[in-house]
Amino acid sequence: MVKEEKEENRGSVEFQVFSFTNKIRRLASHLELHKKDFSSERGLRRLLGKRQRLLAYLAKKNRVRYKKLISQLDIREK
Repeated sequence: MVKEEKEENRGSVEFQVFSFTNKIRRLASHLELHKKDFSSERGLRRLLGKRQRLLAYLAKKNRVRYKKLISQLDIREK
């Protein structure tokens, strides 16, 4: 994100989605190399579900912040 990690409220939905997205991208690149690492694949699926639930919550509560976050992180909309 644009803001520094220290300045960002770590409990905010945006920060949580941002950190999940970083973990998801890191795990996805790991799985490209290690195709048979099924436990990491399971972890990736869990993170995707958590991020999806947080994004659904944000979309319901504040559509403007949701759209802004989606565009910043370059994530597809559901």
